[in-house]
Amino acid sequence: MREGTLALLGLLVVSPVHAQSWNDTAARELVGRGIARRAADAAVGLEDFQARAHGFVFFLAQLGEEGMAEPPKLVKSDQLELEVYWQAPGRSKQRIIGWRDRVDLPTDIQYHRDHLGIVLNGFGDRIRLGEGDEVRDVPHPLAPDGPTLYDYAITDSVVMRLQDREVRAIEVAFRPRAFDAPRIVGSMFLDAEGGELIRMAFSFTRASYRDRSLEDIAVVLENALWDSRYWLPRQQEIEIRRRTTWLDVPARGIIRGRWEIDGYAFNVGLPLRTFLGPPIEAAPTARDSFPWTEPLDAAVIAELGPRLALRMDDVRAVARSVAGVRSLSGLHTHGPAVSSVSEVLHSNRVEGPTVGMGYRIRPGAGPLALSARAAYGFAGQQLTGGVAIGYTTATWRTNVTVGRSIRDVGETPTISGVLNSFLSQELGHDYGDYVRLDEIRVTAGTGSVEVRGAYQHTDSLVTSGSPVAGSYAPNPPLGSGTWWVGGLTLRGRTGGIVGSFARATLDAEGGVGNGRSYLRLRGTAEVEGGAGPGRLSARIDGGWGSADLPRHRGFVLGGRGTLPGEPYRAYGGRAAALGRVQWSVALPAPAISLGRYASTGRQLLVGPFVAAGWTADPLPGLPWMASDGLRPVVGLSAAVFNQLLVVEFGWGLRDGGVGVTVDVRRDLWSIL
Repeated sequence: MREGTLALLGLLVVSPVHAQSWNDTAARELVGRGIARRAADAAVGLEDFQARAHGFVFFLAQLGEEGMAEPPKLVKSDQLELEVYWQAPGRSKQRIIGWRDRVDLPTDIQYHRDHLGIVLNGFGDRIRLGEGDEVRDVPHPLAPDGPTLYDYAITDSVVMRLQDREVRAIEVAFRPRAFDAPRIVGSMFLDAEGGELIRMAFSFTRASYRDRSLEDIAVVLENALWDSRYWLPRQQEIEIRRRTTWLDVPARGIIRGRWEIDGYAFNVGLPLRTFLGPPIEAAPTARDSFPWTEPLDAAVIAELGPRLALRMDDVRAVARSVAGVRSLSGLHTHGPAVSSVSEVLHSNRVEGPTVGMGYRIRPGAGPLALSARAAYGFAGQQLTGGVAIGYTTATWRTNVTVGRSIRDVGETPTISGVLNSFLSQELGHDYGDYVRLDEIRVTAGTGSVEVRGAYQHTDSLVTSGSPVAGSYAPNPPLGSGTWWVGGLTLRGRTGGIVGSFARATLDAEGGVGNGRSYLRLRGTAEVEGGAGPGRLSARIDGGWGSADLPRHRGFVLGGRGTLPGEPYRAYGGRAAALGRVQWSVALPAPAISLGRYASTGRQLLVGPFVAAGWTADPLPGLPWMASDGLRPVVGLSAAVFNQLLVVEFGWGLRDGGVGVTVDVRRDLWSIL
């Protein structure tokens, strides 16, 4: 039976040891015992064992600006059940006897074979991942040549109280002697007496990554004491993060695996035929007949839901602290960079067809980033762009930008950039109202708190583009001169990647200029959770501005993106509120293949919604009026094509207006 594991930190008596110098006598002696123990290959009396491994492999996607503060979206889930076999001197075999999956978004991902199994013997003397395509032959810090390649330092110790004895585990940090070579960085716990490896958490040096799209890899291996004699795997986690190599668009793909290992049986006399064939393979009946105890959806929520412990950020933070100023990122050091497709090409009524590009430099792939961007609108002869300096760590980021941009007055986009460009240029339907902003801005903050200060000058813009068909409406006069502005944003979120969640944002902004001053407050709150066979979501937005609120900081709503069924942006002012409640249920649908990368999906997400908006105190000189009370809307929403495309029908109850909108799902807008 399992007697101890460092995963149960609440049961440990922690005895902190002040960090010692690198490579002192105590550290080297302990590491020497660890190397000797691994060289022995197996515990005394252990000839073979078999065990069971239960695990998940997830593929997730994360989108957004630099820092990617929002949690990733689940794309694909695989749940696996394995039989694990081992025999001295180092033979191993893993057989997948249960395998089921689900796809939430279109993907053609194919995992490497070793992503579908566990790690035995702590990777051996040379670490390989992705069957050598991701990292290959990286020396282990407990390999025989480890002391010539790594530095070691004792940093902590814990005492594990077991049934019949105490085990003192000592934490040893390790780092490469040469950071420009393929190595790992992190820490490990070793049994003080025998040197057995109990736990190891690490990331890799930049030189380790063979795939140029790799951002980083983090690994945690935890062993437990089984049968009062053998330190063998109990829990393992790995996270592999990749970034796009096309123009450095802020899009990240994540492979996350987590395994629990138990059911050990020792010295069972395994025959040699057990180890024939590939080291990891699936039984012919793995996808058909395994007796799962709960639905896959429930298992995924239990694994990625509100109780999820995201330890991999901690692993990366420890590795960075050990590495010091040296970069562990595999990101490009320089190259073209844009935040969205629309930054390369877009069209609207004040700029016309516009082309742009950016360039980013990350010295040594470290936390410092220097970037520049430029764009030119041919119809309005508008030149925009600027330069920025950013510094990002695991816990905070700061940024200084200087430049000129053309901004929409709306706080939240109401349409994806690509679709707005198409409708604007082809039909004269532009869903933006624009102001030119010259700005020097400084921001600093964490994921939950951000402060900012800026010097701003705003100018009105006139309609200058010519659509292929139809005509543009005039652009409203939104310029209001020069302002010194400061602000504070607070963000909070509870819940996991899937399942129920709640999040809220509060923003306070103040400014002085032109002999006037203003205060502006805005807040949002959103919750989502299960409700019967479907899911219920609710969101409320509200804002208020003082009497001298600049025209480009007013609030607008109506129509697409806010109140479908009401006229687009018919209402606005210094105060506004918008609420929406929606219930959605997944309905089965035939999956029609759309080629290698996509299909129409096996489900439609359909449900009714109710929304209502209100505005007051219109700003003079602008076309938006007060709402004259609440503007309620009822409607129906449907997400199709694996929930990539969202169709909404809305009916305005006050005036009987009808609206239909079609767009890609909102969380993809940031890169479109």
